[in-house]
Amino acid sequence: MTALSQPEAPAVELRGVTVERDGRPVWRNADVRIEQGEFVAVLGPNGAGKSTLLDLLLGLLRPTTGSISVLGGGPGSNGDQIGYLPQRHAFDSTTRIRGVDIVRLGLDGTRFGLPLPWRKGPREEVRKAIDLVGASDYAGRSIGECSGGEQQRLLIARTLISAPRLLLLDEPLDSLDLPNQSAVAALVNRIRRQQGVTVLLVAHDVNPLLPYVDRVVYVAGGRVLAGKPEDVITNQTLSDLYESPVEVLRTSDGRLVVVGQPEAPAHHSDRHHHP
Repeated sequence: MTALSQPEAPAVELRGVTVERDGRPVWRNADVRIEQGEFVAVLGPNGAGKSTLLDLLLGLLRPTTGSISVLGGGPGSNGDQIGYLPQRHAFDSTTRIRGVDIVRLGLDGTRFGLPLPWRKGPREEVRKAIDLVGASDYAGRSIGECSGGEQQRLLIARTLISAPRLLLLDEPLDSLDLPNQSAVAALVNRIRRQQGVTVLLVAHDVNPLLPYVDRVVYVAGGRVLAGKPEDVITNQTLSDLYESPVEVLRTSDGRLVVVGQPEAPAHHSDRHHHP
């Protein structure tokens, strides 16, 4: 008798999750299921709890109620299989660290600062990660001399060093112009397909991501709503989520424009810094 194969566990699953920060609720009763290999955009206004979701998956924050599964285990149990890019602070022209050294930090870690000059590290892994994001031509320059898009490619390369199964990217499109936003979105999708990695990408604007995402997770008004873009990004669904009239328009080139989307209440912000 042939044993029945077990269905593949989801990459991420939240069941009835409620979370608080500093004693205040961020969002309640969230149910989210993300299959392995999916590209997911996490959307919503500032302070609504998008980065909080990533903190839960990383095991940096515990839910008040509910259960969370990440790559078949509890949050934090598979940290070596997760690539994480926190909210970015641009490097200015005075930053002299080479791009290749920024990438190498994915191996050496940041706990003890920059890699020691006599420690070469596994060069092949660094080279492969740089090649994967198409940054070979400028990886030898100081990071401060690179454009915003080039810096972001190098930072993404750093997250790929350990060949992760799950990639968590916190606002990688922030502060980039529209062409670079589209280029980075296409890059992430190519990496997702080539490496078979699951991607959660936090963003404000879904438009650069729409050609690639399988699912969207909207965070607003203390609620979390997940589903396919065509099911979630609608007049009725977003108006219900924001409890305010929201109109979704589709332009002649297929872009979605959300009109009337309110900002989150000012009493809470999940924007914070990580070491």
